[in-house]
Amino acid sequence: MLPTIEQRLATELNCKAPQVAAAVTLLDEGATVPFIARYRKEVTGGLDDTQLRLLEERLRYLRELEERRAAIIASITEQNKMTPELLDAVLHAEDKTRLEDLYLPYKPKRRTKAQIAIEAGLAPLAESLLGNPALDPETEAGKYLRAPFESADGNNPGVADNKAALDGARQILMERFAEDATLLQSLREYVQEHGIVESKVVEGKQEEGEKFADYFDYTENLSSIPSHRALALLRGRREGMLDVTLRLDSEPEKPKWDAPHNPCESRIAARFGIRQAGRPADKWLCDTARWTWRVKSFMHLETELMGALREAAELSAINVFATNLKALLLAAPAGQRATMGLDPGLRTGVKVAVVDATGKVVDTAVIYPHQPKNDWHGALHTLGQLATKHKVSLISIGNGTASRETDKLAQELIKLYPEPKMNKIVVSEAGASVYSASEFASRELPDMDVSLRGSVSIARRLQDPLAELVKIDPKSIGVGQYQHDVSQTQLARSLDAVVEDCVNAVGVDVNTASVPLLTRVSGLSASVAQAIVNYRDSKGAFPNRAALKAVPRLGDKTFEQAAGFLRVMGGENPLDASAVHPESYPLVEKILRDINKDIKAVIGETSLIKTLQPAKYADEQFGVPTISDILKELEKPGRDPRPEFTTATFKDGVEEISDLRPDMILEGVVTNVAAFGAFVDIGVHQDGLVHISALSNTYVKDPHTVVKAGQVVKVKVLEVDAKRKRIALTMRLSDSAPVAGSNPQQRADRNDRRSMGQHSKQSAKAEPLGGSMAAAFAKLRS
Repeated sequence: MLPTIEQRLATELNCKAPQVAAAVTLLDEGATVPFIARYRKEVTGGLDDTQLRLLEERLRYLRELEERRAAIIASITEQNKMTPELLDAVLHAEDKTRLEDLYLPYKPKRRTKAQIAIEAGLAPLAESLLGNPALDPETEAGKYLRAPFESADGNNPGVADNKAALDGARQILMERFAEDATLLQSLREYVQEHGIVESKVVEGKQEEGEKFADYFDYTENLSSIPSHRALALLRGRREGMLDVTLRLDSEPEKPKWDAPHNPCESRIAARFGIRQAGRPADKWLCDTARWTWRVKSFMHLETELMGALREAAELSAINVFATNLKALLLAAPAGQRATMGLDPGLRTGVKVAVVDATGKVVDTAVIYPHQPKNDWHGALHTLGQLATKHKVSLISIGNGTASRETDKLAQELIKLYPEPKMNKIVVSEAGASVYSASEFASRELPDMDVSLRGSVSIARRLQDPLAELVKIDPKSIGVGQYQHDVSQTQLARSLDAVVEDCVNAVGVDVNTASVPLLTRVSGLSASVAQAIVNYRDSKGAFPNRAALKAVPRLGDKTFEQAAGFLRVMGGENPLDASAVHPESYPLVEKILRDINKDIKAVIGETSLIKTLQPAKYADEQFGVPTISDILKELEKPGRDPRPEFTTATFKDGVEEISDLRPDMILEGVVTNVAAFGAFVDIGVHQDGLVHISALSNTYVKDPHTVVKAGQVVKVKVLEVDAKRKRIALTMRLSDSAPVAGSNPQQRADRNDRRSMGQHSKQSAKAEPLGGSMAAAFAKLRS
């Protein structure tokens, strides 16, 4: 028998079956991955959140597989076609592809040409010619002529002549050959290894499809095509600009009918003992093998394998998005400091919002320092008054249209108003407009004009990126690659998991958190999160975690899942501000009694805590892993896993692409990471691309191992194409810019910028599918 789901998952996760079984039980009981990973280590044997997420995803797949297996067995049994051998094969099918291959001959289908031929009595003709090629096809066919007739399934044309008889017999054999599961798997494996993806521009679409120019005459091995190129090809096909096909590497040109069998046709012939030996039926049978490949098997495999390519590419793109999103959500917070948010604009003005240290909006304004009004001094005066009145510490500037001009304004503001001491930071404004028009924003800021809400979001995301970005649909945050081309259900599930993991890794202040933030806490639904806020608004701040039990609809199970991730800052019990779960409070009290100390004397005392031995306090309920976690938490209660807050300093005088020069070294912020490299904001309204080969002096397989979204990096300018708004950068500062005039083609990645969701308002508008530079990549490859 096939191993159980638990056994298969244990093998895939490289752990023991009991660990998997315990995790599956917890998931089925409604426990979340963050809760299991942090508070049930003894139960699962220490499975971490990455393993648990994979387990959760694979568990879903394997359960669907078992449901499909049961349905197939029932269907074949109902047809009275189940045999012991077939049942054994179905029971041992390890994946959905193998299962569907076995089911193919029994799958209910529309009345086929083969079925019509069988109704007409041509099955014996097909069997006799296959079994004895010495028979003469024409002579044998003459024995099966039949007038049209009515069958149980409808009208049958009968068998008018020898040609009709042989055509019908061929259809019967073709269907049998094409539905042979063993043969189909052999053909699939061959095409996977020897398949070539080929694309040509659709005639007459050269100008309209210019953005896909690199794929107008393109070939690449099916087995090696990277995800971003696969998605670009498939998008081009979907938009009607490209013809994308699959062929064998041995057939660059369409083969003729009288050519020798290709490797796949030879496999079909060999499987059924067909060979050219000069016998009367040999040619007819060889042609039948060829027809099977060209008309049935290849068309089936082309659809399936191109679909598999799309699924694999989508999964890769989703993983890139998830990794980037995690980096962005866990970016360093500036902290609780009064912040001014500037949403830059030209004709419509710069929208201004000031929020206090808690994120509460205390003032708003609209200024017009840029064209066409050019009220520079009036804008400075307004900002100066707001900064002085509210003791602004930080200025957060959106990175869209007019951001560098607005950055200049902020710089002059800081010089004119040295008190309060202010710092300015340019932040990504991706998703701010989505938030502005959202239902939550209308409830949170009901009396504020929609155009001003974006500046509030820009200010708050500097204070605490996680707390603000959870209010926005993750797909609108702009760190994806071909995000609109992938399965939206799978994308949403993956991104939701990332947000949940990030929120619970950091923890949430239950007395200040918004509904969207609370909704992402382990165990809390949107309705319960709203109930917590309503209760807080009517009863006041929660004095301790236990008080949460008074919230309507927040039962014991929900409290168990959520309590460890909710913080009560400055409350009655210092443990309520930590990640120690309330269920472990008795254990902490036991430790305190043993060392004769109170909790306030222990928290933060690293030297004391390091003398404690976790094994001494272990019992049936709490093992060494949990106790070790508790002691670490007592050392630094409520510690934030996010890094220290740092900012990039854009170079003065470098504000437009035209200001860039080769070999110029600049500081920038990574805005997005893709499979082929990283995009960096260097303050010129257009992100530059550091190709994967230019990220490090050593080989880099995955850019995410070197950089992440939000990271401050130093880069050197290699080449600038101002006309096409393309900037090639390198993080290998010893590299030199390519010599002018050298322009070898680096075709493969030129369209990759076009895959990215959004880098700035300008880049998105200028090149909705933009690309990296051939010359720069040629240099980087050397």
